[in-house]
Amino acid sequence: MKKILCVFTLAAAAVAPAGAFAGPLDKTECIAAAKPGGGFDLTCKLAQTALFDAHVIKDPMRVTYMPGGIGAVAYNAIVAQRPAEPNTIVAFSGGSLLNIAQGKFGRYSENDVRWLAVIGADYGAVVVRKDSPYKTMADLANALKTDATKVVLGAGGTVGSQDWMKAALTAKAAGVNHKTMRFVAFEGGGEAIAALQGGHISAYFGDAGEASSQIKAGANIRVLAVMSDKRLPGALADVPTAKEQGYDIDWAIVRGFYMGPKVSDADFNTWSEAFAKVTKTKEFSKLLDERGLYPMTLTGPELNSYIKSATEKYRKLAGDFGLMGQPK
Repeated sequence: MKKILCVFTLAAAAVAPAGAFAGPLDKTECIAAAKPGGGFDLTCKLAQTALFDAHVIKDPMRVTYMPGGIGAVAYNAIVAQRPAEPNTIVAFSGGSLLNIAQGKFGRYSENDVRWLAVIGADYGAVVVRKDSPYKTMADLANALKTDATKVVLGAGGTVGSQDWMKAALTAKAAGVNHKTMRFVAFEGGGEAIAALQGGHISAYFGDAGEASSQIKAGANIRVLAVMSDKRLPGALADVPTAKEQGYDIDWAIVRGFYMGPKVSDADFNTWSEAFAKVTKTKEFSKLLDERGLYPMTLTGPELNSYIKSATEKYRKLAGDFGLMGQPK
């Protein structure tokens, strides 16, 4: 009887479809929680290129788009409908964490997915025209103190967004009530940069990588400060941090991935090890630089600790600035 059972088992295995035994790195998918062309798309395609070029995955990763609610639709879908898919990862950013902290992802919190990896980061930047009278953060802060209504701040995001937060934090550091600042929201960073160059706004609160790319392209702009712990490498190496100039503002825009809450430890660890390996290579550093990102790798307990501390920081800021939609 045992021999017959053994033969049957082997025969069944022989005719089983190949996909039945597919591992977590087979037929991979990355979900970008927005339309093509944005930061989530960039993050997915970074993983797509890095993992394929390093021969970690055999077939190119499929990138699918799930826009809605600035990441909320994708988050809810993975938690409620696709919680155990071993070969699906979802791109997230620091903006995702900010939205979670403000309660914009509905009933779900940062504790409802498995945070896989952060593979790079960008940082906030304060940008002015080359001929601006503001040469330092102190110059901008003094102008805000003197008459905040005469200093027009702009960004590619509405009230409560990351870029708005950078402007509000700058106003606060200058001793100015954020409610008195003049803030203009644009559809994206490109529109805001154009408005800055046209003299329609006084300062633009964007990202260092974006500003660096604009400068290389010949834009008539200058970066007053970067919102990082230390000076950034590359084209902005000579730009001082906000902290160097006496303003305790640190704003990292992380880029990474999460997985469904019911993905097995074995499959999750396979992905985690894959990213830990790939991000250490010279080839990956080149890919980051090409995309205007800076090195930052977090996995495992270190990443979980970062997620918790970041969302708590954002919840406090949301409360301090009186933003709506905070979780109870």
